[in-house]
Amino acid sequence: MSKSKNYEWFKNNTLKIRLFIILFLATGVALILANKRRPDKNRDNEIAVFEVMQGPLTINVTESGTIKARELIIIKSELEGKTSILTLIPEGTRVKKGDLLIEMDSSNLLDDKIEQEIKVQNGEADFISARENLEVVKNQAQSDKEVAQLTLDFARQDLKKYMEGEYPNELKEAEGSITLAQEERTRAKDKYEWSKRLFDEKYISASELKADELVVMKKRLDLELAENNRNLLKNFTYKRKLAELESDVRQANMALERVSRKARADVIQAEAKLKAEESEFNRQKDKLKKIKDQISKTRIYAPADGLVIYATSAKASWRGNTEPLDEGQEVRERQELIYLPTAASFNAEIDIHESSLKKVKLGLPAKVSVDALPNRTFFGTVQRIAPLPDAQSMWMNPDLKVYNSDIFLDTDDPLLRTGMSCRAEIVVEHYENAIYIPVQAVLRIKNEATVFVVKGSKIEPRQVGIGLDNNRMVNILHGLAPGEQVLLAPPLKSGMVQSDSTELPPGDPIHSDGIDAVDKKINQSLEKIHGSEKNGQISPASVNREPSRRPGRGTPYSGSNQNAKTGERQRNRGQNISPEDREKMRKRFQNMSPEDREKYRQRRRNQ
Repeated sequence: MSKSKNYEWFKNNTLKIRLFIILFLATGVALILANKRRPDKNRDNEIAVFEVMQGPLTINVTESGTIKARELIIIKSELEGKTSILTLIPEGTRVKKGDLLIEMDSSNLLDDKIEQEIKVQNGEADFISARENLEVVKNQAQSDKEVAQLTLDFARQDLKKYMEGEYPNELKEAEGSITLAQEERTRAKDKYEWSKRLFDEKYISASELKADELVVMKKRLDLELAENNRNLLKNFTYKRKLAELESDVRQANMALERVSRKARADVIQAEAKLKAEESEFNRQKDKLKKIKDQISKTRIYAPADGLVIYATSAKASWRGNTEPLDEGQEVRERQELIYLPTAASFNAEIDIHESSLKKVKLGLPAKVSVDALPNRTFFGTVQRIAPLPDAQSMWMNPDLKVYNSDIFLDTDDPLLRTGMSCRAEIVVEHYENAIYIPVQAVLRIKNEATVFVVKGSKIEPRQVGIGLDNNRMVNILHGLAPGEQVLLAPPLKSGMVQSDSTELPPGDPIHSDGIDAVDKKINQSLEKIHGSEKNGQISPASVNREPSRRPGRGTPYSGSNQNAKTGERQRNRGQNISPEDREKMRKRFQNMSPEDREKYRQRRRNQ
């Protein structure tokens, strides 16, 4: 009976028991953690030091990049404005010259073509009408000029005819009439005198005498009338007729000038209209030709054999939201659509930070690894460094200045594809037996490279000569001996690490048990560059290099670096560490608890 009661009690208080157990465990864990985080005086007294080492040291610059075809055709949209894609060839398709790649919407262009053809026909009709009208105007102008010239000729002839023909004849006629009237008056007067004698002798009657007297009077009047007609002709009719004919000549001459000017104006106006109609006709034809050309560009064909790669896949946009190329997508004019590699050779496109430009020169060897092809490395040489920093990167971050560079790969491996991510290690120098320490152990004090050497319980500053570094280890030219210990976190707050590069290297980017084919090529390139320097030739890898940064070369490059003895491996963060940031990191490290410092060291070892 008691067992059943205990069971019931346990069953009813199960939740309380569980909560009590959880609370008890949580309290125990908290006590353990609190005890573990208790400060340890011995650990607080630890000093981060580094033992000066001697051995192989490789000076390199490692950058990430993208594999690109060395020779490729960039296919862009040549349609004005924006248009949509109707059909699109799948990416990765191998095409032959003349294969259809893209077909874009041409419905609006076809409508424009019909309207433009009507405008061209109207323009042609207006042009033909203007051309025929010009000929009509020219003929009418010629006819009007001929009529006006003929009128002028007739007026001149009439004037000449009157002055040389009509007027002399009229004047002679008037003189003749006067002479005849004088003769008739003389005869009538003689007859009257004779009749007057006969009347005195009573031979004739008085009426007959009177009739002869009347004849004398009439002849006298006829003479006076002939004289008046002559005077009227000379004093009035001749002057008036002459003035009238001379005026006709002047009017005809001015009429000819008016007609000539009007004819020229009409011809010029007709010619101008013809040119205007011709220009309009040609403009409409050019617009029609342009529309037809635009229609032909809606279908894009492969200009050569190659592999289809979408531009959106091979080129990242600074906006970060580039939509992949697809059917139905709207594209703009001059937008890159397809990259068509035409050769099997490749480049590695990388961005070199401005702080590494003193190291990287044209002709330096490089070792390129491709993310998509593990355990494969390719040899290359630096062939191009942009003269100006990349504007896009500088626009996004004004403090970041990188230079686009190309590394020519010495391979035509068919497994390489445009757009693959890669990592390039540019080998600047390799020392087989160099003395080196971490770059953070060196400070600039009064423009002198200074380290802090640990001797027992004492720390003393010492000026050293430094050479090239790989952002992790710096070559010591003089001032330190192997086996000495230097502080990793110097106590001075002001100072600057002497470094030619600002990017953290990947640790052991070149590592192998022996000299493989790529390492041999790198060795040959370095020997060729250094040999040209010894002979007095300035090689791309030696330009602007200080004498203090050119120690002895040692044995050929073998792919091992300065940490081959310790086996330490690190990955490149790709960060630019300024002196201020480095000081903040040092203070943060000093303020860490011993447990956090140990975790940090363990994490660095694992990396």
